[in-house]
Amino acid sequence: MKEKIAVVTDSTSDLTQDDLKRFGIKSIPLKVIYSDSQYHDRVDITPAEVYESFEKEIPTTSMPSPQEIMDVYNELKDEGYTHIISIHISSGLSATYSNCMMVADQIDGIKVEVIDSKMLSKGLGRLVLYASSLVNEAEVSFDKIIEKVEAKKDKIEVFFVVETLKYLKKGGRIGKVSGTIAEFLNIKPIIAIDEDGEYFTFDKVRGRRRSLKKMYSIIKDKLEEGKEYVVDVMNAAAEEEARGLLDKFKELAQVKETYFSEISPVMVVHTSPGLIGVVLTELD
Repeated sequence: MKEKIAVVTDSTSDLTQDDLKRFGIKSIPLKVIYSDSQYHDRVDITPAEVYESFEKEIPTTSMPSPQEIMDVYNELKDEGYTHIISIHISSGLSATYSNCMMVADQIDGIKVEVIDSKMLSKGLGRLVLYASSLVNEAEVSFDKIIEKVEAKKDKIEVFFVVETLKYLKKGGRIGKVSGTIAEFLNIKPIIAIDEDGEYFTFDKVRGRRRSLKKMYSIIKDKLEEGKEYVVDVMNAAAEEEARGLLDKFKELAQVKETYFSEISPVMVVHTSPGLIGVVLTELD
């Protein structure tokens, strides 16, 4: 039987609605939860609305429920898909992956492979877009796509800086980043994601401006002659600084494509305004 393969992700991929429609990707939203209301990430709440609410209430977040995941998988099965590649935010940062695994084990009539990206934001998004591009190459089998997507993880790196570590700590997402005393001294960690899919301090410098310069130099030093890259710059209410960083990346010969956007409302809750992130993807 001919394989008909669907690609599924979640809203932390930072793929736009245009991206999802253009490439036929299904996205399951996480949730932003206030004391009196609940919103679906990137569906009925914007990053700006989260920023504006911070002074009154800092919301919490939640992963998709097993039933919401099952509904998406069953919908794809009803549309005639035979296989699903479901790629999600790092299991070290969210239980979304484990919920998808549980549903995949229970569903009948369609084969579901759930992949732990070990990333988030446009790092996850780039992995999802890569999977989608392979699906559109008719000669690539489901099993081969899984193999290639797993290998692609090693070609994508995520780095970011935040204005304060307060919200990562509050949400329990601090991982292996330490910095209470460092924050007092205005030392800014350059945060990356390790092989376990958890945050860690890649480097650290004193001051906001130096942290952005350091992040630029980290990316620049990783570019290899003879290879081509995509650089994504993401931000949370730090557009001017982020665009300045993006302009510098555009001048680098090995950088063949750049992208600029805001992070999702769910991620704003855990990082707060001021985040600037860079995703480096090596092209095949």
